[in-house]
Amino acid sequence: MIVVVGSINIDLLMQVKRFPEPGETVLTPAYEWMPGGKGMNQAIAAARAGVKVAMIGCIGDDGFGTRAQNTMRREGVLTSGVVQSDDLPTGCAMIMVDESGENQVVMSQGANAQVSSEQLPDEILTPANVMLLQMELEPEVNWLVLKRASERGMRTILNLAPAAELPREALEYLDYLIVNRIEAEQIATKLGLSIETDALKLAHALSKSCGLTCIITLSGRGSVAVEGDLGWIVPALRVEPVVDTTGSGDTFCGVFAACIHNRMALPEALRRASVAGSMSVRGKGAQTAMPYIDDINATLPQLPEADHVQLK
Repeated sequence: MIVVVGSINIDLLMQVKRFPEPGETVLTPAYEWMPGGKGMNQAIAAARAGVKVAMIGCIGDDGFGTRAQNTMRREGVLTSGVVQSDDLPTGCAMIMVDESGENQVVMSQGANAQVSSEQLPDEILTPANVMLLQMELEPEVNWLVLKRASERGMRTILNLAPAAELPREALEYLDYLIVNRIEAEQIATKLGLSIETDALKLAHALSKSCGLTCIITLSGRGSVAVEGDLGWIVPALRVEPVVDTTGSGDTFCGVFAACIHNRMALPEALRRASVAGSMSVRGKGAQTAMPYIDDINATLPQLPEADHVQLK
């Protein structure tokens, strides 16, 4: 089982011709509201990839929370670890998407601020399960959860998004770190590492320094990963047209976690995650276009095998 500890939001999605300048109002004829939040997104992506998923989070006593709960249950995500806040509303994100498919996001944390590590019973923190975290909760909750999970032999994955400070001690409890290029450079700077211009070398530096497997996502250029002195380069699947990039990174993380849970080799996990993330940009919203396991299996042959690189 994959245990996702993370945010649960409702996304308010607005399509705009272009993003507004500061102080400017841009009109759009309509908006949509749909479930989101990095935690919930990644939980649903993992569930659609064919594994059992449990969500740990917090919602408000409101219509947004009800909709989020119902969505997770329809997708087969276990929600017994989702609690309801007495005084805060369900988290909410405002997402603007322009004509090129790029997005801008502002998020209100809401009830996500009240998620506690005590919501996780010890019996699910086992070596057979995988822990998946992001950075839309209070950071201290993540570090407590990581420590508990690691001490019980659970495999742990952190998607350091949105970018935030990662304490050195937290790295001791982490098996897989997933970051984009900007986040990778920020971590390297804080750790006193030299900033490499080559993404694979940067991943190698972080992997060696932190004692973990480092994956750097590169948007439409795919991803790179380093485990010890072994590196892999994985391309992205070409998709036309790009409708909305919201949630593509969450799809990548959720599917990657599902593959790690199923004991797949790292290059195969990366290929499947890359295919899924690429496919997810074909529709509006974070969850709408997330592929199911059959879609991933059918499309996988279109992506070349990962390139293996021996590093020193």
